[in-house]
Amino acid sequence: MVPESSHPEISAAPAAPSRARAFLREVLETIILTIVIYALVNFATGRYRVEGDSMLPTVHPNEYVLLDKLSYMLRQPERGEIVVFHYPYDPERDFIKRVIGLPGETISIANGVVTITRPDGTQMQLDEPYINAPPNYTNTWTVGPDEFFVLGDNRNNSSDSHSWGMLKREFLVGRALFVYWPLPALRAVDHHDYAAASSSD
Repeated sequence: MVPESSHPEISAAPAAPSRARAFLREVLETIILTIVIYALVNFATGRYRVEGDSMLPTVHPNEYVLLDKLSYMLRQPERGEIVVFHYPYDPERDFIKRVIGLPGETISIANGVVTITRPDGTQMQLDEPYINAPPNYTNTWTVGPDEFFVLGDNRNNSSDSHSWGMLKREFLVGRALFVYWPLPALRAVDHHDYAAASSSD
């Protein structure tokens, strides 16, 4: 006669609900992680569709530009950088231009040449290989604190600081990184480094 076991049989039936709960937990974790990553990407970057030809020949109409929205939280914009900002007189509209004048500087344009007078009195004339044509207007502007003087590369067909004044820092959206659409136009945006250009002359 075989003695009865003193240990009851263990059923495997409850494993199925446990597997289902684990699967649901993984799905929820994946969804939450996706939402967090999407929010972080949107916080750090932006996308902008170019309208008009004010930045020719550097950036073309209907191209899509990826923006870096973090840099200017950590530092000031630099001369030569291409930026996207809310148009001061209609913040629902966004413009893309190049930074030319920095806070405290005086900008003079005459005979197609941009001259910068720094707060210490030193001057520099900008060599601008990126423009469509030299500007055909003449004037002088002074840039206030937390302001920037911005111009389109298509100087004579651009709504920019020469026509509506200074850009306050608070209206900046971000620094243009690269053109990502259409795919054949994929490229880094051409920020001009004046110091590097001068040292290579």
